[in-house]
Amino acid sequence: MKEISCRLLVIGAGPGGYVCAIRAGQLGIDTVIVEAGQVGGACLNVGCIPSKALIHVAGEYEKVAGLAAGDSPLGIGLSDPSFDLSRAVEWKDGIVGRLTTGVSGLLKKAKVKIVHGHARFRDGKTVEVESETGRQVIRAENVVIATGSRPSELSGLPFGGKIISSSEALSLTALPGSLAVLGAGYIGLELGMAFARLGTSVTIVEAEERILPRYDPELTRPVEKRLGELGVELMLGARARGLSSREGVLLVETAQGEEARLACDNVLVTVGRRPVTDGWGREELVLDMDGRFIRVDEGCQTSMRGIYAIGDVTGEPMLAHRAMAQGEMVAEIVAGHRRLWDKRCIPAVCFTDPEIVTVGLSPEEAREAGREIRVAQFPFTANGRAMTMQAEEGFVRIVARADNHLVLGIQAVGHGVAELSSAFALALEMGARLEDIAGTIHAHPTQGEAFHEAALRALGHPLHI
Repeated sequence: MKEISCRLLVIGAGPGGYVCAIRAGQLGIDTVIVEAGQVGGACLNVGCIPSKALIHVAGEYEKVAGLAAGDSPLGIGLSDPSFDLSRAVEWKDGIVGRLTTGVSGLLKKAKVKIVHGHARFRDGKTVEVESETGRQVIRAENVVIATGSRPSELSGLPFGGKIISSSEALSLTALPGSLAVLGAGYIGLELGMAFARLGTSVTIVEAEERILPRYDPELTRPVEKRLGELGVELMLGARARGLSSREGVLLVETAQGEEARLACDNVLVTVGRRPVTDGWGREELVLDMDGRFIRVDEGCQTSMRGIYAIGDVTGEPMLAHRAMAQGEMVAEIVAGHRRLWDKRCIPAVCFTDPEIVTVGLSPEEAREAGREIRVAQFPFTANGRAMTMQAEEGFVRIVARADNHLVLGIQAVGHGVAELSSAFALALEMGARLEDIAGTIHAHPTQGEAFHEAALRALGHPLHI
């Protein structure tokens, strides 16, 4: 049995884990990272990157199909478009391969030792790893738990056969003729809309009364409109009850309490993700929990000294960039730097069609916190760049304090607004006021001008509306 000693051990090489290890290596910390699967975790291999690749493919195909139908106002036409999902998946896998190879290279460049295998705690300082080359024992001064999350199952509809998770949906080699999506959160809508744009008949079943329940209705309205344009059937206030054993159809209880029977090639279950808190010896530790998640303080320290936890295993929002920020912070804490965790400026992006971005507080959240606020939005119908891209649906909205104009939140819905998320987050991080955004010269013609105009409107003197 081999034994390794190190100053920092990271369990899990997803976005949070590998960033933590790379930063620790840069700081001269003797670091080991353990991963049972591919480096990059779910996000890089079966989540964020593959799904955005599929969304891009769907958008490109929809453009071509529209041109073939002869309904383009741009004077462009063509005929006979075709689509090969297996080739698209091959292209997507190529991107994933390039990125995973890149992450492995960055870890080696930072002098991080990579151990492939399943890690399990013996105690708070000792981890045993089962690998292809045998059993290894790793003793560490500090340990970071970055085990991530996995798709949640529905009782009565376990994964297998025609019932798939987002991971399997991103690896299909043949386009399903019909798809039932269970859950109208961001994962279900992103993938459901992508398949609909590729020509699949899509039905979305959601237990809540509206899509994207965590977003305010003003932001989700353009997405719901687009779902109708794509021919996606929405069953809101409905619950999936199981598959008919003989016919293989999906049984759904509608909002009216009636039974609907959906014939579909696949059932995509997207009812959330659950933290991976089992299988790595948590029972050998004394960790305080916060429901399903590991409880951490503002430095991502658990209830046990020298053990940290980052990413999805620590709670919402379960976002890759949150995990990355936590991982970088923990590495610096281990190196002796003073760092604290603040999640107020984390952007959330929903890659639907159109996209949604939120940073900070919504108007409702600000009012619930007792704030007197100013709220203003600027529509893309008045933005020149949006017009030239045939992307006039949506708006940018700013929420600010009424007294000193400090920006509390920024939201947007529209084509490509994900790329505005960095500017939004930076404004909140730097403590911008409405005057700061209004006084910043924004390039013309860009969609970013809508951000500028929203601030001007909140101050009472918009220029282009």
